Amino acid sequence: MDVSIIIVNYNTISLLANAVDSVFEKTDGLEYEIIVVDNNSSDNSKKILAEKYGDRVIFIGLSENIGFGRANNEGAKIATGRNLFFLNPDTILLNNAVKILSDYLDSNPCVGCCGGNLFDADGNPAISYGRVFLLDVFEKINALFLQLPEKFLYAKNKMFNYTNKPLKVAFICGADLMIQKNLFNILKGFDSDFFMYYEEAELEYRASKAGYKIISVPYAKIIHLEGKSLSNNYERLNKYFVSQKVFMEKTCNPKTYIIYYYLFLQTIIYLFVFIILQKKSQINFWLEAYRLFIYKNKDSIIVIINEYFKMFLRR
Repeated sequence: MDVSIIIVNYNTISLLANAVDSVFEKTDGLEYEIIVVDNNSSDNSKKILAEKYGDRVIFIGLSENIGFGRANNEGAKIATGRNLFFLNPDTILLNNAVKILSDYLDSNPCVGCCGGNLFDADGNPAISYGRVFLLDVFEKINALFLQLPEKFLYAKNKMFNYTNKPLKVAFICGADLMIQKNLFNILKGFDSDFFMYYEEAELEYRASKAGYKIISVPYAKIIHLEGKSLSNNYERLNKYFVSQKVFMEKTCNPKTYIIYYYLFLQTIIYLFVFIILQKKSQINFWLEAYRLFIYKNKDSIIVIINEYFKMFLRR
């Protein structure tokens, strides 16, 4: 088997069916399997998939929603492909992206992970990768200054590959991530401490540390129909910040108060800037971020104050 395509579903059966249809329509020239892992959905996905595809789709039904990364791990356990392709249910292949990515991995053993260019529903470039990891020194500065340094350095290739050639990046968006199965097993898969967000970045961080390159392959083209933005879904916003903290703890292992201090400072700066710019939606987003940060992490805020007060006294 060349590729195992693993799709995690949670109440997205209509989107999922379109994604699977596009795989069957566009994928050619290699042997592949489709594995759908269902996070205890209530959308009758098992029956619908069986009626529509029969045994062409392997279905794994879970008894609870265990999150994106852990569900993908369950799919990987039974996967027989040489390469694993983690594909979101809200995607539609525009070309033979699976073969393009698989052939690239096979031809470049130094590459551990790759992904294609993503487009939104209107065909516009969408976020396809990240150029720097969250805890790089550059990224710390970049985040505090509203990504302006990154925009200056990478220009239009900041999150989408306009070069028409493979491009080394820090991490590929989890919507269309392909990885060597051997490497996935060596890395022991996605970290189970992540429920949603940052799990793919953390996995690719470990792949990079193991000496593998992460590559954007622009010839592979996929539509990504992203859900509601974080600014309109505060439950997801909270999950985002929780995962961000977990990622920071795992990739640099500093004292916890330093992590909270950085996130706190970033939140305050963003809020201040958008108040000046009078961007109402962004103001609401960062006000909620501030509320989540203060009330859900108030004990850590006290630690921050105590630690920096001690530092001041030692001077």
